[in-house]
Amino acid sequence: MKLVFLDRDGVISIFTPKDYIKKWEEFEFIPEGIDGLKILNDKGYKVIIISNQSGVNKGLFTLNDLNEITNNMIEELKKKGINNILKVYYCIHTKEENCDCRKPNIGLFKKAEEDFGKINFSETYFIGDTDTDVIAGKNVGAKTILVLTGKIKSKEEIENWEIKPDYIFKDLKEAAEFITKKGK
Repeated sequence: MKLVFLDRDGVISIFTPKDYIKKWEEFEFIPEGIDGLKILNDKGYKVIIISNQSGVNKGLFTLNDLNEITNNMIEELKKKGINNILKVYYCIHTKEENCDCRKPNIGLFKKAEEDFGKINFSETYFIGDTDTDVIAGKNVGAKTILVLTGKIKSKEEIENWEIKPDYIFKDLKEAAEFITKKGK
């Protein structure tokens, strides 16, 4: 199975600095995010979304709100011919809870492996918009891609990162074009 892991906010949907997407009305797709998902879909890649959503345990929105956002996101993508999202996994814990599922930990990747069988992570990509995403991808052994549509907006911002992404692209569309041309 050709598989790509994606973060949600800043990759597929807008990143909201110092806030959370708390309800569907606040959710907004990044146009190139949709384009990238379509490219992956059309080339036979399956997608698993892995996202930290600690706003739930902070009491800023409920798990029902998060599920409504997810269901609406998937329905909107299906209307655009994007049917390749296998599953969406969220960590709802705060950093202080020290769980194993909050990125950069790999608990959600392991949950995906439990659900879908053995995954050769070295043949997958994890696409995100933060250092936490890059570290999580490296921790699980995936190839990492940083997109500049979320928290990080330029290559200069990562100069002091101890762990750097394997690739940097301006958006998910560019990343998807690279993945589908390069293959594994």
